[in-house]
Amino acid sequence: MREASLQGAGEAAPSAARRDDRAHVLHSWSAIDTLNPTVVAGASGSHFWDEDGRRFIDLSSQLVNVNVGHQHPKLIAAIQAQAALLSTIAPYHANAATSEAARLIAEVAPGDLNRVFFTKGGAEAIENAMRMARLHTGRHKVLTMYRSYHGATAGAITASGDPRRWPAEPGMPGIARFWGPYAYRSPFHARDEREECGRALAHLADTIAVEGPHTIAAILMESIVGGHGTLVPPDGYLEGVRELCDANGIVMIADEVMVGFGRCGEWFAIDRWKVVPDLITFAKGVNPGYVPLGGVIISDAIGTSFAKRAFPGGLTYAGHPLACAAAVACIGIYREESLIERARALGEAVIAPELRAMQARHPAIGDVRGLGAFWAIELVRDRDTREALVPFNASGDANAPMMQFAAECKRLGVWPLVMGSRLHIAPPLNIDEGTLREGLAMVDEALAVADRYASG
Repeated sequence: MREASLQGAGEAAPSAARRDDRAHVLHSWSAIDTLNPTVVAGASGSHFWDEDGRRFIDLSSQLVNVNVGHQHPKLIAAIQAQAALLSTIAPYHANAATSEAARLIAEVAPGDLNRVFFTKGGAEAIENAMRMARLHTGRHKVLTMYRSYHGATAGAITASGDPRRWPAEPGMPGIARFWGPYAYRSPFHARDEREECGRALAHLADTIAVEGPHTIAAILMESIVGGHGTLVPPDGYLEGVRELCDANGIVMIADEVMVGFGRCGEWFAIDRWKVVPDLITFAKGVNPGYVPLGGVIISDAIGTSFAKRAFPGGLTYAGHPLACAAAVACIGIYREESLIERARALGEAVIAPELRAMQARHPAIGDVRGLGAFWAIELVRDRDTREALVPFNASGDANAPMMQFAAECKRLGVWPLVMGSRLHIAPPLNIDEGTLREGLAMVDEALAVADRYASG
């Protein structure tokens, strides 16, 4: 009966992949009976295709992780070679792949962040970074931003300033939140970036004061807010956060899960402001998700807390040899193909001017912003009032304009990453310029759908 329900009159029978998916898979963030996932048959470079042969330009690098494109031959070869040598081993052993990956990650990290604790992904990295900060300081509170996302495990989702945390509440104790800078929709009624920076830092200082500095272990923030709008902090903000942390004995945790490893034209996005945090969480771009890997890069000062005292955390697959071999190969690719510099150049020469030209043509575009190969288009109904195209946390009919826009992108041949009233642009760092421009032209055409809802 289940199979029959999937096959309408005159339609081809569903593939085995689709039948098994619908019968047995519960997808992330999805209701079983309302999802109709695309069955992906293959991928190469900056494209992937479904089982019917429809090709899509991957302008979002999936979930902002496929930084070196799909099926990079050097990454595939590294995983194959490691599988033939040592496929897996318990994390209390050392092995060449994991050791080398840790050394290379520490080499590109800023300051004295010289040690790596490996996890399988970003959420686990966040969990362990918060634990390290609490144990190092002997304090329990962690301050995080509204408009942030740190992962879906118990502590990480609690730390997120994101509606996805609501079903998980009350969650982990000890989280307090503050407003970060967002000049386009300023919570501080600022008139420009400079004023936004000053008022945001004053608000954070007030939050520290009323929460009790002696109770605060860490301030956890995305160096550049990702899913909630590609919010590039104004110059001076991260520097100010660093100063507040130093003045109050608070650990600064930079969440670089999405923006690390070249995405913003630096090894780590925070490098742009020459700020050195105490802990950096990473995942995604470290080995573009070919094998799951994440971790925490640890300063020497925090590392001393666990010199004689065991760190109370670990995972069966921490520092997995296959994942770490992929990381070693990937860092080599970043260097050999000059992808850090390329990300910066693509942003300056292609993405920024193309998006700003679109903004001039489309009344639905309220703002464009980003760095390197990490950008967002914010869609509005009214440029003057800045009313968003869809309400905050919209679903169902209220979210129809964004869903129609996303569907048009797919019809034209570009896979969109939409969140709220935003389209995120984050292509592989090695995308060729022609393909990038082709994808952006498809977005330009699809924006006619959003324009129908916009005034002016």
